[in-house]
Amino acid sequence: MLQELLAGPTGPLVVFLLRVTDVTMATVRMLLIVRGHRVLVPLIGFCEIVIWVAAVGTVVQHLDSPLHVVGFAAGFATGNSLGLFLEQRMALGLATVRTVVKTGGAELATTLRDEGFGVTELVGRGRDGIVEVLYSVIPRRSVRRCVELIDHGAPDSFVVVDEPRAIRRGWQFPKRKK
Repeated sequence: MLQELLAGPTGPLVVFLLRVTDVTMATVRMLLIVRGHRVLVPLIGFCEIVIWVAAVGTVVQHLDSPLHVVGFAAGFATGNSLGLFLEQRMALGLATVRTVVKTGGAELATTLRDEGFGVTELVGRGRDGIVEVLYSVIPRRSVRRCVELIDHGAPDSFVVVDEPRAIRRGWQFPKRKK
């Protein structure tokens, strides 16, 4: 029964769906590896490989079918896109937001703090003189809101968002105001 399903016209679709699933899992797994998720990564990897073996086995049995091969390749491409999309939606981990403003840094820092973001204020020297530097480490899922506040409060500011590798001590993350 299963062999007939995989050999027939639905086989390439099944291969496509298997590949979308395993490559999506692989993409998310790799991004979680970078963020150090030691428990979740091996579980995802195990499931990913079981699905991959099923997809590869089906394609190898039907190498005479171009549609099976196309389903395999299309599933790979789609899985990469879907994996990136899901990882962005999950927004796991932290982000560092550095903002350089010529003036109004203290007011912007107050606005960010009022919204529940921790901010460290520094004085720096830029090409044209003294600047104010605001430094925040925030949950990744809050980056969009933080940047919106910065854009509103200091539209000409220089903003850098990146991901810290490790965080030790410091300010804890309270629930952000809605």
